[in-house]
Amino acid sequence: MIDQKTRAQKRLIFPEQINKESATEPTAFEVTFTIGDVCYQYGFSMTQQRIISEHLLVYKAFKPQRWFERHFDAEHGEDLYEFGTGLKGAKHLWEGAPRPNALFLSMAVQLNSEALRPIFDWFALSLVIFNEQSQLNPHASIQMLKQPGGKQRMCDFLMAADIRIADIEVVTRQVQGQTVHLDMATGKTKLRNEEVEEHQFRFSHRTEGGDAVFDLMDESNGTRNLMFLAGPILDILKKGITLVVDDLDTSLHTLLLRQIVRLFHQPHANTNGAQLLFTTHDTSLLDAPDLFRRDQIWFVEKNMEQASSLVPLSDFSPRKNEALERGYLQGRYGGVPFLEHSTELTH
Repeated sequence: MIDQKTRAQKRLIFPEQINKESATEPTAFEVTFTIGDVCYQYGFSMTQQRIISEHLLVYKAFKPQRWFERHFDAEHGEDLYEFGTGLKGAKHLWEGAPRPNALFLSMAVQLNSEALRPIFDWFALSLVIFNEQSQLNPHASIQMLKQPGGKQRMCDFLMAADIRIADIEVVTRQVQGQTVHLDMATGKTKLRNEEVEEHQFRFSHRTEGGDAVFDLMDESNGTRNLMFLAGPILDILKKGITLVVDDLDTSLHTLLLRQIVRLFHQPHANTNGAQLLFTTHDTSLLDAPDLFRRDQIWFVEKNMEQASSLVPLSDFSPRKNEALERGYLQGRYGGVPFLEHSTELTH
């Protein structure tokens, strides 16, 4: 049986299977971010069996400091480390701790590395991702509804989206269910039968014709998606963290999608520098007035070998008043599917 952690890793590590030469190559990740006035560049590469390399650069000045670098020596079957003077603490204790498939960063923090704690916390607390593997759920919205003033903020958010919900009630009860527990020492997960909380929503709609109370499943997909987005968005704007969403336009009207994006651009709404990264198939956003800078728009270009790459709109130097949506659909910037004649698609 494959446990949940193994399933997650198999989804994360997806080697190029069409190109057989690269099928066994490791998958590499790297992210650059800032905490306060300090810029960090952290990355690693891995296979389904182990971590191949890992590194951290810290930009406290123009020239970066290399705090650590890890590299797997296949000939001797061991991890080799190089540490910079900027990383303080029991480095030689930490380097012997990680399992082959564990990151040095996370293991060092578990062993009380104060210097690496802010970097680890950025990934754990300041980065929120919604995609197929980490889907929207009502937890954040439920927590907001329980906070003083949270219910009103939620209703105001929905009302601004032209969803006339006057009140939201959350009914919580204890039911029998299963929970997943992770053993940090072994990396294994266990299922336990125990009581869990079940939440039910009650939405109060008020119109001139009368009042009505709906359950969650009585609402449309768009309202449910917006309800589940409202809590995270309001919380992220308040805390100034980063939200990453795959297909943000799912079940949302294009004008509503624009309004969500504008929230992150408005200084009075986004007082702490929160960031939104999302994918969409809504091409009308390209011509939405004053919505994006040219360097904020990137196209996913797939070549004939089915490999994808990201290309910024700014690379094409479009004119100031250029019709971006029309140019994109005509293939001027790439990132469009290779379609055969319509008659061939039906056979």
